[in-house]
Amino acid sequence: MKLKKQVTVCGAAIFCVAVFSLYLMLDRVQHDPTRHQNGGNFPRSQISVLQNRIEQLEQLLEENHEIISHIKDSVLELTANAEGPPAMLPYYTVNGSWVVPPEPRPSFFSISPQDCQFALGGRGQKPELQMLTVSEELPFDNVDGGVWRQGFDISYDPHDWDAEDLQVFVVPHSHNDPGWIKTFDKYYTEQTQHILNSMVSKLQEDPRRRFLWAEVSFFAKWWDNINVQKRAAVRRLVGNGQLEIATGGWVMPDEANSHYFALIDQLIEGHQWLERNLGATPRSGWAVDPFGYSSTMPYLLRRANLTSMLIQRVHYAIKKHFAATHSLEFMWRQTWDSDSSTDIFCHMMPFYSYDVPHTCGPDPKICCQFDFKRLPGGRINCPWKVPPRAITEANVAERAALLLDQYRKKSQLFRSNVLLVPLGDDFRYDKPQEWDAQFFNYQRLFDFFNSRPNLHVQAQFGTLSDYFDALYKRTGVEPGARPPGFPVLSGDFFSYADREDHYWTGYYTSRPFYKSLDRVLEAHLRGAEVLYSLAAAHARRSGLAGRYPLSDFTLLTEARRTLGLFQHHDAITGTAKEAVVVDYGVRLLRSLVNLKQVIIHAAHYLVLGDKETYHFDPEAPFLQVDDTRLSHDALPERTVIQLDSSPRFVVLFNPLEQERFSMVSLLVNSPRVRVLSEEGQPLAVQISAHWSSATEAVPDVYQVSVPVRLPALGLGVLQLQLGLDGHRTLPSSVRIYLHGRQLSVSRHEAFPLRVIDSGTSDFALSNRYMQVWFSGLTGLLKSIRRVDEEHEQQVDMQVLVYGTRTSKDKSGAYLFLPDGEAKPYVPKEPPVLRVTEGPFFSEVVAYYEHIHQAVRLYNLPGVEGLSLDISSLVDIRDYVNKELALHIHTDIDSQGIFFTDLNGFQVQPRRYLKKLPLQANFYPMPVMAYIQDAQKRLTLHTAQALGVSSLKDGQLEVILDRRLMQDDNRGLGQGLKDNKRTCNRFRLLLERRTVGSEPDFFSKLAAMFRGLIFHSSRSGNREVQDSHSTSYPSLLSHLTSMYLNAPALALPVARMQLPGPGLRSFHPLASSLPCDFHLLNLRTLQAEEDTLPSAETALILHRKGFDCGLEAKNLGFNCTTSQGKVALGSLFHGLDVVFLQPTSLTLLYPLASPSNSTDVYLEPMEIATFRLRLG
Repeated sequence: MKLKKQVTVCGAAIFCVAVFSLYLMLDRVQHDPTRHQNGGNFPRSQISVLQNRIEQLEQLLEENHEIISHIKDSVLELTANAEGPPAMLPYYTVNGSWVVPPEPRPSFFSISPQDCQFALGGRGQKPELQMLTVSEELPFDNVDGGVWRQGFDISYDPHDWDAEDLQVFVVPHSHNDPGWIKTFDKYYTEQTQHILNSMVSKLQEDPRRRFLWAEVSFFAKWWDNINVQKRAAVRRLVGNGQLEIATGGWVMPDEANSHYFALIDQLIEGHQWLERNLGATPRSGWAVDPFGYSSTMPYLLRRANLTSMLIQRVHYAIKKHFAATHSLEFMWRQTWDSDSSTDIFCHMMPFYSYDVPHTCGPDPKICCQFDFKRLPGGRINCPWKVPPRAITEANVAERAALLLDQYRKKSQLFRSNVLLVPLGDDFRYDKPQEWDAQFFNYQRLFDFFNSRPNLHVQAQFGTLSDYFDALYKRTGVEPGARPPGFPVLSGDFFSYADREDHYWTGYYTSRPFYKSLDRVLEAHLRGAEVLYSLAAAHARRSGLAGRYPLSDFTLLTEARRTLGLFQHHDAITGTAKEAVVVDYGVRLLRSLVNLKQVIIHAAHYLVLGDKETYHFDPEAPFLQVDDTRLSHDALPERTVIQLDSSPRFVVLFNPLEQERFSMVSLLVNSPRVRVLSEEGQPLAVQISAHWSSATEAVPDVYQVSVPVRLPALGLGVLQLQLGLDGHRTLPSSVRIYLHGRQLSVSRHEAFPLRVIDSGTSDFALSNRYMQVWFSGLTGLLKSIRRVDEEHEQQVDMQVLVYGTRTSKDKSGAYLFLPDGEAKPYVPKEPPVLRVTEGPFFSEVVAYYEHIHQAVRLYNLPGVEGLSLDISSLVDIRDYVNKELALHIHTDIDSQGIFFTDLNGFQVQPRRYLKKLPLQANFYPMPVMAYIQDAQKRLTLHTAQALGVSSLKDGQLEVILDRRLMQDDNRGLGQGLKDNKRTCNRFRLLLERRTVGSEPDFFSKLAAMFRGLIFHSSRSGNREVQDSHSTSYPSLLSHLTSMYLNAPALALPVARMQLPGPGLRSFHPLASSLPCDFHLLNLRTLQAEEDTLPSAETALILHRKGFDCGLEAKNLGFNCTTSQGKVALGSLFHGLDVVFLQPTSLTLLYPLASPSNSTDVYLEPMEIATFRLRLG
């Protein structure tokens, strides 16, 4: 206590000094007569003096921050090591609520003022093209444009190319979906292997031929099945530039629903495979088929050292606008970027599709005649009824003129005289005859063009990088640099419509069961990677590597590839055939089971006090799994711990890089249970029934909930014993509202239970931070009141239902085509409500026919207690053409603006556009969406990707599931009828904006001073970022998302094992990382032999951007930032960093030579990869 007082006094003194300094400076500015005489212009000498003062002030604040950080670390260390009194027990107050006494440990919130300035923005030049602004200004009028129906007539003067020839690159390609209509394996067997086999022979026939490939998943499978000679031939084709692997990811990923961990992981998996087997390093990105584009992808490609990229599926109205303004090629820049370091050159294809009819020029009827797979007699023809003709001496002049006219028209849409003409489609070139037809006929056309200088055209086969290289050469810049006059763009390309009002916004939610399973697998993969890398490093250091199952690396590799495969744009999107979905599901489950084994093996080794006693026996695992799934489409069933006379131990894994204070709930077979800490200290727990329905409890299964503090990335230990501790085993009380329904209710003598037949009055649950009101009629959330405020914040939750149109075009797997606004969900019977109250958590579960909605409030300090835990168990298997939505209505004045994340990496502001149909205003929500006004921000965090919108001020709406009976005419040939019982999990966080109480107060003052000084000299020249172009979550919001997406895993020690005192908690980090840092991965790298691990790992760190303007102090969670500096050398407890090298994102390029210094620095929002060896 004394130490805590000293810290407070010290902090207050420092704060006073800082504020007094500011006061003096403000006073000086206001009373300076020369400033008034000069009409606000400072003399230069005073500018420099004031500037120095500001810099000194900033330095002083930073020093203060560092002092406080050191004090904080010392205090935490002292309190952690002190054998203090046992944890204080919760008690029940007279007014009927539980109180949990505050923790004896202090909590610290110490944010560097400089770290707050980033989110204030205003540092870079405003890009010419800001996508939010473009969408606001475009009419979206869909005027008939003639042969180019969605565009306009293009004209040209034949003499336009007299000074500089048109240079045409025709790029043969084959788009191979790793699962869509057929499974991955079936596609491979029936089509892909034939494409790649023909490629090797056909490219070798003529050195002028080129081919482009993207999907490494297929390429790797084929590689495993070809002989040494063919492999050598492939390496030669890559080496001489005839074959290009573009992007180089495991798949061509969906960009709406995928999380950035998985996007990076599949990119690393592909790039590492290419480097190891082909010696190839991708230079250009190729994304012709994802249904809309995220600005996360250009960032990742740029950090992987790619210099150029191509996209295709962009809203037709945006394509038309960009074509008309010569903006189809641009530098794509991140919204926060002030120095163009994130710029990547991007080419947008101008027309409807990436198939041959829509790539040679604006007229598909003519372009189709130059798709020589469609020659008469083949299996496919041209829908425009004019077939291609083989090129002969007799017709080459006429055919070349027709094609050149299209090339010239297309080139009019671009700024350079270099033209890209893709030549391919889905699963093309699968037969030798097609190779011959395309290559021979086009070569005759090229020979004709190139032998006639008067045509001013040079045409050839090329790869994507051939095209970009020629463009850079023509415009006189280095590869990847901005050509003169080309625009800069920021923002993203959601949502996509390919024609009319057909918006591809349904797939943001389609098949949510698998979207959820994807994230469960991702969390397990990250946890397994980290634990495996740490266990292997510790085993090597102890000389026990021979005993440890390093062969688990094979399971890790398979899981990486499974997760990568599922990022494909027909997998996580929910847009594949039912049988293909089953294939994906089986793969996901198999990898999940394998990863649980990897985690168990690593945790077993790391938690042993005496590593010499470690013995790996695959037949008798030391630990059990936390839950099991009976099939790929079943929800998990939690493991029930069988208690008997001997104690049972449970190992808890915290996958976060922050120390965590969380509720852990375990299932046991008796309500008579005592829980002890690792040291044997009895802990207070909440014991509850385990319910199988609204009124039925599972016999002989009980839930024991215990608050535990777990080390960062570490393992904790609990001990469970049979027996009752009346002071510490605290029962939940239950009320069940039947609303007149005749149902029998399970009763148990251990738990007080009250049945209320017909109560409808509203009721509240509360914890130390808030009181939460629910409707007595619906059981759904109504309002939240902070304990220190008088007024409630309306947070009214409703369930809504969308129908689909009665016209020809209806909603399907891809499209959302509703029949108007959503209607309220009307249940056949009123819901049964079950209200549980207890010392550590309380919850309300409303049981409806199609949705069981649970809202839980944790009575814990810090992150767990500051938001509502919401889960929606949805079952719409009897719906016909309906979609179920969760609607939140508040009185927040959001003014038509809402915010959604992109891939869990960044936040994109959105504006509700009245001129667009309802479905156009939906966006992907992989991890969060929020609305805000000057006082408040309400964030809905999600554990699975879903579609979201804000259709009116103060509202958020999420589509939970959709059941649709018909195809939507995009090639799938099926509706969405294979719905599962799906559990969607959320956290709802209500935050207050602060005025002057956060560190960013200082930042704003400093920024104000700078504005005063530099206003006169720069007022006309410096454009700052649009205030609406960037937004960031708060640090609390980031942590809330992490808690939701990376839950602690509870692994019971198997019954036959008798560990006794041999288990010790495992603390891998000497201290938690700064709380704006996320350890994205610690990924063991493969050795030269294919299945073995090397001693090196890839450490991937992300420094998050955050908004300091939301209340964070005195909320009970620890948080310190460090201005982007991390000392990696002292980060790992018990391990030394013996090798550290910064590399490009996917480790293909070293960014610096290995250095003795292990201190690293990251700018906000940056992701950095390091090649690391721990010893």
